[in-house]
Amino acid sequence: MENVTQLTSVAHVIQLAVAPVFLLTGVGSILAVLSNRLARIVDRYRALNNASEAVRQAHDVEMSVLMRRSKWVNRAITLCTCSALLICIVIAALFVGAQMSVDPSNAVSLLFISAMVALISGLLCFLREIFLATGSIIVQSRR
Repeated sequence: MENVTQLTSVAHVIQLAVAPVFLLTGVGSILAVLSNRLARIVDRYRALNNASEAVRQAHDVEMSVLMRRSKWVNRAITLCTCSALLICIVIAALFVGAQMSVDPSNAVSLLFISAMVALISGLLCFLREIFLATGSIIVQSRR
């Protein structure tokens, strides 16, 4: 009878862990987008940096904007990765709590709130990077 109780307990923990797993999938998708943006920024910066001195000077403002954008994307990637790690720890805490017959609700709550704060901060950094990117388009079109 004890095995049935343990199986029920594990099944319940798996049900609780499904929502964070879906959230983890979403954060992974965001990280893929951020990584692509960073790669494009780096490629553009390298192309301008490897050009002749005259071209580099002509695109000095764009290179400066690219540097700022890369810093914001790096911050967003760092924060979203921290969020993903915290979500993983939430999932692990649920299983550890079930196996050790300990109530992890306080730890899980704090970890989940921390994950959401990190995700929100990462998305705000991403938004700032988008504003920089679109702002540079407007500046270039006024020339």
